[in-house]
Amino acid sequence: MAEVAVAQPKLPPVRLSPRVRLLVGLAYLLIAAAIVVDLLTGSRSTFSPILAALPVLTAISTRKAVVPMVAGLIGTAGVALLGLANQGVPTVVHATAAATVLAVTFTSTASVALVAARERELAQVRNVAAAAQQALLRPVPRRFGPLRVAVRYVAAAAEARIGGDLYEVLPTPYGTRMLLGDVRGKGLSAVEAAVDVLGVFRDAAQTEGDLTAVARRMDGVLARRPGGEEFVTAVLVSVPDQGPTAIVNCGHPPPLLRDASGATTEVDPPEYAPPLALLSLVGGAYTARTIGFQPGELLLLYTDGVCEARDASDRFYPLLERVTAMRADDPETLLDELLDDVRAYAGALNDDAAVLAVRRDAPAGHRGSLL
Repeated sequence: MAEVAVAQPKLPPVRLSPRVRLLVGLAYLLIAAAIVVDLLTGSRSTFSPILAALPVLTAISTRKAVVPMVAGLIGTAGVALLGLANQGVPTVVHATAAATVLAVTFTSTASVALVAARERELAQVRNVAAAAQQALLRPVPRRFGPLRVAVRYVAAAAEARIGGDLYEVLPTPYGTRMLLGDVRGKGLSAVEAAVDVLGVFRDAAQTEGDLTAVARRMDGVLARRPGGEEFVTAVLVSVPDQGPTAIVNCGHPPPLLRDASGATTEVDPPEYAPPLALLSLVGGAYTARTIGFQPGELLLLYTDGVCEARDASDRFYPLLERVTAMRADDPETLLDELLDDVRAYAGALNDDAAVLAVRRDAPAGHRGSLL
């Protein structure tokens, strides 16, 4: 099998904080002061060993191994020049200082090379993770017929690429079908569970007329995963071209429905159902709730990274109250406003957060009747 060449990622420049820059600057000033003092105190003493700090200081602000190497050679040359100026100092002292500078130079150069190699490996892993996320969580079109759709995914870790939340929106023979879920698990096994859930949903949503049958198939696949202990809370939505909208809730926080006047209510399931992978353990069945979902109404799906965000007093984010107060009716604008509000409330997200908003517009020929 032919190997695929992977381009070496370009590392960004090293950015030092103002405090670190101040400390490094003070170190350079100390070296310069020591050299001046060395030249002024006569030929019977030397401060040349301090030049061993040069390669260390340059290594702090670079990912190029040649930089500390050059700095070390300059430091070694400085030791030799100070040796000529301080001939009253035993030769063994100058030789020891030069050896020290060279040893520190080689160590600093090796350290920079090692850190740069590790950062390139990490950058490659992140690039692969970004590609995996793009394949796992595909971009969602903004328009599905009369539906305007927006999705946002925010990882709790700033540098994360793949988290535990998942979503999908698909056009199917039965209308537009949506999925928003949260994998309860960690590591690679959780990612594999997310892949399984999305794979089954993408197939079953196209072939199963009953939305509860889609949920049962997803539950069965997760339950049969060998050694898998993960389960997934999820909400499935099916919006047909005509007729009521069906919602199946698999142990997930209830969606919010906002009508044209801005009044917002929770869409509770007709009865409790367990998360995916646990139906056979708990018993029961998945049931669907139907809603009218009229033109001008907006449906909001979310994961617990939103509703369980807490402020400094450990109080949960009042999602229903806040969404009711928001005036934006465009899904994109609403989600941006919502996530900004959650961040302002909690300070920072402690869990991954995914939100999906869908608004039904009036048919083109009837929009004027809503004015």
